[in-house]
Amino acid sequence: MVSIAIVNQKGGVGKTSVTLGLASSAARRGLETLIVDLDPQGNATTGLGVFEPLKGVINVLEEETVGGISEVSEKAKWPSSCGQIPYVAASTPNLSVCEPRLATDPLGAQNRLSLSFESANWPLVIVDCPPSLGLLTINALFAVDLTLVVTEPGAWSVDGVARMIQTIEKVKTRRVDSKPEIAGIAVNRLGRTRDDSYWNAKLEEAYSSYQLPKVHLRTAVAEASAQSLPIHGLGNRSGAAEAAAEFDQLLTLLLEDEYSESNSDEEEHSDGYL
Repeated sequence: MVSIAIVNQKGGVGKTSVTLGLASSAARRGLETLIVDLDPQGNATTGLGVFEPLKGVINVLEEETVGGISEVSEKAKWPSSCGQIPYVAASTPNLSVCEPRLATDPLGAQNRLSLSFESANWPLVIVDCPPSLGLLTINALFAVDLTLVVTEPGAWSVDGVARMIQTIEKVKTRRVDSKPEIAGIAVNRLGRTRDDSYWNAKLEEAYSSYQLPKVHLRTAVAEASAQSLPIHGLGNRSGAAEAAAEFDQLLTLLLEDEYSESNSDEEEHSDGYL
């Protein structure tokens, strides 16, 4: 299983649109995927066509439930013609009051999502995180293999990314497996304005080793989310094919990064017995 958290403590940068774009790409290539919606706004849940979830991710957060993520997940309502339909561990309205309850656990509640992932059999899990560095995001960072930092090319984006990376590095020191790795930074909604070019250049200058392919500003991406459709399912809509290709490339790089790291770890383990 490859698990990826889509993160940034700043809101409005398009984490959910990137989550849904990657889910669409995974569906098109036939990859069984689980989307975990940790954002109380629930936009990933509705973007997957689920408006009245039967259960929610809150059920595995408020109680320690080993392997419980499968019990709270349901199939998305995307058209079957769009490929392997993903599952979703949905956000529900009461998720907004979950975080204060988690904070009262005297033993710490940062690993409840991780416990729920045990024995999960989805090849790919994508976690859409809320725009904060609270316990919901921390649960995601304790549960996943990789993090994808999503940002927009705007003022304060460099500082916001810096704070996110610092938090990820702190979590790595507390996990026995030294994860999650930072897969990179995806600049989202990159337009053709001079201001966008300026801030994108600043991000590239500050984080040259983390740069991933850009996701350009296209109306088709917002339309797909609004219609609860995958970007690959918009047909001949202007910009849809170009957006789909960008998400395809991004997902390929994320999966290659994780699998290449896993193979490297296995080779090191084997070398220890020579």
